[in-house]
Amino acid sequence: MASKTVESVDPNAVPSPYPGRADPLPWKRDAVDAGWLTRLIQNKYPGAVAENLEEVQLLDSHTTKLRIAVDWNEVGKAAGLPRNLCLKSNWSGQFNNVDICALEARFYYFLADKMKCPTAKCYYADWDADGQGLILLEDLIDRGGKFGHSTQHAGMNGVKTLLDGAAKLHGGLWSSPLISPTNAPWLQTSMRTPVDYNQVRIMWHWIGENLKEPNFRAIAPKHYLDEPRRVEWAFDKLVEFERAFEAPYCVILGDCHQGNTYILPTGERLWLDWQLVRRGRPWRDMTYMMVGSLTIEERRHNERDLIAYYRDRLIAAGAKDVINLDEIWEQYRRWVMYGIQAWVANMDHWGQSGLPMNERFFTAGEDLGTWKLLLGE
Repeated sequence: MASKTVESVDPNAVPSPYPGRADPLPWKRDAVDAGWLTRLIQNKYPGAVAENLEEVQLLDSHTTKLRIAVDWNEVGKAAGLPRNLCLKSNWSGQFNNVDICALEARFYYFLADKMKCPTAKCYYADWDADGQGLILLEDLIDRGGKFGHSTQHAGMNGVKTLLDGAAKLHGGLWSSPLISPTNAPWLQTSMRTPVDYNQVRIMWHWIGENLKEPNFRAIAPKHYLDEPRRVEWAFDKLVEFERAFEAPYCVILGDCHQGNTYILPTGERLWLDWQLVRRGRPWRDMTYMMVGSLTIEERRHNERDLIAYYRDRLIAAGAKDVINLDEIWEQYRRWVMYGIQAWVANMDHWGQSGLPMNERFFTAGEDLGTWKLLLGE
């Protein structure tokens, strides 16, 4: 089992940026209307009024994304508030025992404008001590690009573009004092916060649901089907491995797959979904992105070359004292388990197709000896 050494953030130590806000952030979407938005936005933009609010599209998964069209008064227009926006919060009725929405709001409030990689423009970010958070983002559809999806076939050039973007994400604030515990106490450390080290246990219900599915069972390794708790035991060993590792920290996305990107008209990826943003090491993101974005044969034939490519790009982006390729390879072999535990708990109705991703990660786990390496078999 993993060490009980943990890092938690006292929510009262990261107060809402708008102490004048009297009403708590809502946990139900039916509170959202023009009057509510007016009261909320005036915390940051005094005098702005939402004269009309139209719901354009609702997307519900772990959390809720609500595309809206807003008619602003002249004060709102003068403040630069656009008509098309996207509200994101937890109105799903689930996952209200974790602070992922509050964390994402803190990222946009404290850190997004300091990142060296593209992020969505955020017009308002706020959170409460109970873990609820809310962000008001630009409607990215207006940028003229398209949303990524985990199962898109990127090809080798596309994966290199993804790795270029990941290197910029990681290298931009590499070992920066801006992300130190002193300067960013709200930023949790990878695998030292319950949402990380307890992921398997938090998501066990959905793991059990997938284990009932014949198509899932057809691609899962027999040793896992014989004892599903092996994913918990192996993941705990990954947690121990990361906690014992000593190396510089950077900002990581924490959930780094194509479905959490927006492809700009230039082809560059804009990074989305900062609900698992961490102070961490890049191998978590790199492995998750690579294994999930490559076909099985593409990975088998190119993974070592791509790791070398990513390391070069990471150094070019500003990273110092980067471990050597053999050491990265050992990180890569182990971090496959992060992808395994994430996708065995995925529900397709959340928006990403799990079966091909499970097949890629299960196969990588067998090819690279991930289970044996972590469990000492």
